Parts: sequence; structure tokens; C-alpha cells
Amino acid sequence: MKSIRNMMVVILGLGLVFVLAACGEKSQEDVVSKLQDNLEDMTGYKAKAEMVMSTGQEDQVFQIDIWHEKEDFYRVSLTSDQEEKGNQIILKNEDGVFVLTPALNKSFKFQSEWPENSSQPYLYQSLVNDVLSDEEATFEATESKYIFTTKTNYQSNSNLPYQEIHFDKNSYTPTLVKVLDKDQNALVQVSFSEFEMDPDFGEEDFSMDKNMTTSANETPVSGQVGAEELEVVYPTFVAGAELEEEKEVDLENGKRVIMTYKGEKNFTLVQETAEILPTLSSPQPVNGDIVNLGPSVAAVSENKIEWHHNGVDYTVASEDLTREEFIEIARSVEGREVK
Repeated sequence: MKSIRNMMVVILGLGLVFVLAACGEKSQEDVVSKLQDNLEDMTGYKAKAEMVMSTGQEDQVFQIDIWHEKEDFYRVSLTSDQEEKGNQIILKNEDGVFVLTPALNKSFKFQSEWPENSSQPYLYQSLVNDVLSDEEATFEATESKYIFTTKTNYQSNSNLPYQEIHFDKNSYTPTLVKVLDKDQNALVQVSFSEFEMDPDFGEEDFSMDKNMTTSANETPVSGQVGAEELEVVYPTFVAGAELEEEKEVDLENGKRVIMTYKGEKNFTLVQETAEILPTLSSPQPVNGDIVNLGPSVAAVSENKIEWHHNGVDYTVASEDLTREEFIEIARSVEGREVK
């Protein structure tokens, strides 16, 4: 009788172990598999997030509205808290990859593999793919989140080698992304406030015409934006050069400032009041890539980088600078060292 009782205890104990195991945490492999299933099964998503970039003298904050429709349609609207003259949109559709500035009727068309050519901290599929491709990714489960720490692939910034990605335990969608420097400091943080899987999209949601359309209150009819004053700013990174000459040119509705830097690497920085182009202007082709500077999106090519910020057009041109140096100069200009 005693042996039967002992056997029952053992059986009950084994049953309890199996129940606890069934209720236990999912393994890293389980979570990765579920993330992969989400990507394969979804028709698209809509998300809203706030991005804080701590890469300059002051934190830069902007709001991101993200739309994705399978297979290859994207619309990412970025609005900076410091940008008073409208938003910028990264758009990918059957016609190509574009960066739009609706307030200026201005658009760039890229020959680019965006977003596949680099990590994108606000795109779900980029985050999941970074998890899938990093065999050394670390994993942690908390009460409400699954957290991965992975390597990144930022072609434009090798100083951000890691990222910490938080996924909701129920939906497996991202809630928080921290992009880390070599010392594990979070220099970029993306906080998701909304995430809707499999939403409905309209036929024109990813068309350039619809996305360039803004209300009359947002887009002046003609002329230039912020023509009353051009606040001149200076780069804090100059690639070993020094400011040799600064020339100011009066324009019809504003002004242009041309700065010539000479030294180890020569370059020219041009700042001018942004002109509003005619509504039917064709996109300007760019043989280069999209770079996120923080409050604005830049177009970088072999010998120049150009971007728009708060009513001012900026261009850095050089035959000497590397791609990373172009981007670092542009980011240091966006640090807003004012004259």
C-alpha cells in the first residue's frame, strides 16, 4: 500500500512538472519563430511612434507615422518638434523611393534599396530581420515584454552598433527600441504608441500626388518659406578644415549664405531660404541614399548631401569628403550652432 502511495506521489509530481513547463516562459527560439510568422502572415500595418535622438548638443524629438502594405509599399511621415514648416515623407511605391517635402512641393527620387539596405528602428520588418539575422542576439523575458539585444546595420553611422528591441508579449509588435553606442548608451530611442496589424488602405494612400497634397494653410501659394530671416548655422564637425570665406547673396525673397572650408578636406556649405516649387514639379533624381539626420531627412550622393530644415535648404558639396564625413557634417549643422 505504501509503495502504491509513493508511486502516486511521483506521478502527481511529474504531472505538476509538465503543467509548470506548459505554463512557463517561451524560449528565444519560440519567440523568434512567432515574430517570423507575424511577418509572413500580415498584410501590412500602421503605427505611430516618437523618436528621440541624443546625437547632438540637444535632444531632437519628432513624431513618426508609419504605414506599410505588403509587399513593398511604405509611407513614413516624420514631423519634428523643432520643424515649423511642415513634415517630410519617405515614400516607396511601384514608381520608386521618394523623399517628399509637401510644404515646398519638393521631392527627391532615389535609386535605392531602402529600407532593406540599412537597419530602420521604426520599421517592424527591419527590427524582426535584425533579430533573425543575428545569431548572437541576447534574449530576456519580463512580465509584459520580450527584449532582444542585437547588432545593427547602419551604413551611415558605425557609432551605433547595437539595439535593444522590446516586443509586446501578446501581440509580438514593437513597443520600444533603443539604439546604442559602443558604450551601451541609448543615443536613439523610438517609443511606439500605436500599432495596428492588417489595416485597410486606400488605392491612393501610397501615391506621390496624394502625399504631396496639403491644406492651403500648410502650403504657401508661391515664393519662399521663412523669407523674412535666414538664421545662419555652423557645423561643429569640419573634417579638419577651417572656415576660409563666408559670402552672403541677396535673393528676391531671402538670402543665400555660401561658406567655403579649406584644410585637410575642402568643402562648401550653402544655406538659403527655401523656395516653394510649382505644384507640378518633377521629382529631382538622386543617385544616392536616404539618411535620417534627426529632425530632417537628407539625400546623400557621391559628392554632396542636401536637406531641408524649417524653411531653409542646406547643401554640403565636396570632392574630398567620404560618405560618413558628409553625414557627420550635416548632423553637426543640425546641432544648431547659431551665428
